[in-house]
Parts: sequence; structure tokens; C-alpha cells
Amino acid sequence: MLDSNLFPYCDGTLHCEGVSLEKLAEEYGTPLFVTSRNSLINQYRAFEKAFAGLDHFTCYSVKANFNLHVIRTLSEEGCGCDVNSGGELFRALQAGVEPGKIIMAGVGKTASDIEYGVKSGIVMLKAESVSELRLVNDVAGRLGMKASVGIRVNPNVTAETHPYITTGDSKEKFGIDEADLDEVFDLLKTLEHVDLTGLDMHIGSQIFDANFYEAALEKLLDVLAAARSAGFDIRYFDIGGGFPVTYEPQKPATPIGHFAEKLIPLVEKTGTTILFEPGRFIVANSTVLLTKVLYRKQNHAGKEFVIVDAGMTELIRPALYQSYHEIVAVSQHNSVMVADIVGPVCESGDFFARERTVDRVKEGEMLAVLSAGAYGSVMSNNYNGRLRPAEVMVDGDNAKLIRKRDSFEQLIQNEVF
Repeated sequence: MLDSNLFPYCDGTLHCEGVSLEKLAEEYGTPLFVTSRNSLINQYRAFEKAFAGLDHFTCYSVKANFNLHVIRTLSEEGCGCDVNSGGELFRALQAGVEPGKIIMAGVGKTASDIEYGVKSGIVMLKAESVSELRLVNDVAGRLGMKASVGIRVNPNVTAETHPYITTGDSKEKFGIDEADLDEVFDLLKTLEHVDLTGLDMHIGSQIFDANFYEAALEKLLDVLAAARSAGFDIRYFDIGGGFPVTYEPQKPATPIGHFAEKLIPLVEKTGTTILFEPGRFIVANSTVLLTKVLYRKQNHAGKEFVIVDAGMTELIRPALYQSYHEIVAVSQHNSVMVADIVGPVCESGDFFARERTVDRVKEGEMLAVLSAGAYGSVMSNNYNGRLRPAEVMVDGDNAKLIRKRDSFEQLIQNEVF
């Protein structure tokens, strides 16, 4: 849920900090992502405050929103980065993040991804299979280097969340099964160019119940004891991310302080640096997607449709996950209606809301799709030949363009004709 202090209605018009969203839409067009810089900073600081009593380091999960200005804003606060590919590593480095504050995940890292990570001097690569460990050893050996590696353990804990964003269940592709760790430890003793420095887990996203973390941590703590018994010097203990945010006011997220109270006693005496990988928690409620009402129409049954100029090409979460996003009019209204908010893409799944009570907007007015900071712009695409939208960041009374809108020429720039 957005911070009403950072996204207030002033004189009947929704603002981002001190800037009118209506004026931003006039200047930059729609669809348009608008991000509050201070929302990013406040969320990061709230996370750090919750875990202040713990020897830890926070690595923002870049996959949630990889705009360079988002990464740089958090880096300037002291945050590191968790990347999932060579491309995300490139973005983090370009944004000014020090290699010594970057960790790399990814179940399908290529040899070039691994080489890039090793040569860049990042904290560690998190390996997710025996085959990957062998490849890391081969790549590091060819470079004449030793790779710092963490093992991502699949703790076989099924958290209560959407099935597409659960990652700690043995039925999923992520991590190395806890039952295979003896074999892994034996292998690591033979790999001359790999240094096992960390253990890692990640059980999913939007986890409201801290008990799932506790169950997974108990297993990871057993792995830590086994690794040390096998002679490995484990310096990093990575709990992952997945901490929840509020999308629906009726379903408030569990406060981050509650997770800290539960988790700190479990890990504070491990003798390791605890790593966290929050992504959505930091960025989800920092951003709104502005969209213009193109048309309103009713079908023969009286069903109301509000057709807007944004769609699943800008924010795919409702179509992909059936996710809820609040939708409000940029200009306040005194009356409401029940309607489907749908986009222009040629798919029946192109909608933001079904049978939703919304402000009674007219054609030409603006709507704001809230909580669009995580997995919004970063998952946007050019399906139907659509142009990915511009992005703006607001800091107080100042707004700046942080990503230009695509052009038609960019749609074909990589094609050979």
C-alpha cells in the first residue's frame, strides 16, 4: 500500500511527493511509471532498522526493478545487490555498485555469466546444482582464479503463496536438495578452484507467515553444522528475501519487525554475516503506473468496460499471477461504478481488474495503478508492437526522466533485413 505522505491528494489531484501526477502525464505522456525516490529510501531504512541488532548485509534483489536510478539510490544508502544474470550484474556495476557488495544467483547461469562474476570479483556465486559447481571450477581454473561460491539449499518448505512464486519446495527447480549435500561436500573437496564461503536459501515471495522461514532456517542451520564438520569455513549465511508488502488494504502485510523478532534469535550466533535479498519489499509500493482512459463502453448485458492505454505489456502481474493492484483516479471523484479495467492488447487476459468498484472516470481522464514498482517496468515488453513506457523519478518537488519511452525505430533495431 502506498505511503499517503508520499502519494497524497493535493487540491483534488494525486501527487508523487510534491509533483502532480497529472502534470507528469502531460509532460511525459502515458503509460508512465512514476517512482518516489524517498519511498525507496524509507523502505530500505525500515528494513535496516528492523535487523539493526544483527551482523548482516542487505543485497537488493535487482530482478524486482533494475532501473539504474533505483539501483543507484539504494547503493548510495549502502545497500548491495543480488543479481541473477550477467545482464543484471552489468546493470549493477553500471549503477556504481561495488563488486564486493554483489552476489549472483540463478538456476541456469551460463559459462559467460560465471566468468563475468568471477572476473568482476563479486562476493559469491550461489550454485544450484552439482553440474554448476563443476562448471564454476572449470571456468575459474581457466582464468587462473578461485571462485567464491555459496550453495543454494532447497529446504523443501512449501510456503503459502502463489505457486508461481514459491521457490523452496522440492518440486521446484531451485537449489540443491538437502539430501544431496554429502555428495556435494565430497565433490567440493576435489574442486581446486572453488572456495565454499556461504549457504543460501530462498523459499518464495510474499511470505506472510514467519513460521515458514523458521522451518527452513532450522534445516539450513543443520547444513551449516554439517559444512563446518566437513571442514568448510562458512562466512555468509543467506536467508534470501520474500518479505511481504501490502497490495490490498484488506490484506495488510506482516510487519518486517515481526520477522526480525523471529529470525534474529535463530541466526545471531552462527558466527557468520547474515545476507538478505529483499526486492519487492523495497520497491513495490514506490511506484504507480499512470494510464489514460481511452474509451468506456457497455456490452448488451450492461457490463462496463474502461479501456486504458496501459496493459499487460506494461504490468503483467494481474494476467500472470491474478494479482491485485489498487486503481484510483488521478483526479478525485465523488461517485463510483463497477467495471473491468482493461488494456489495449489483443488478449482476453489483458486486464488490471475485473468487476472492480472504481471512480466513475470519463474518457480522457487518468487512472493510477498502484504498487507497480516490483515486476512492472522490469517485465514490460513489446508484444503487439507496443512501446515500453517512460519512467520518471520524483524527489521532493523535482522530477526527472530515468528511462525514455521506446521509439518505433527501437522495435526493429536489432533485426537484420
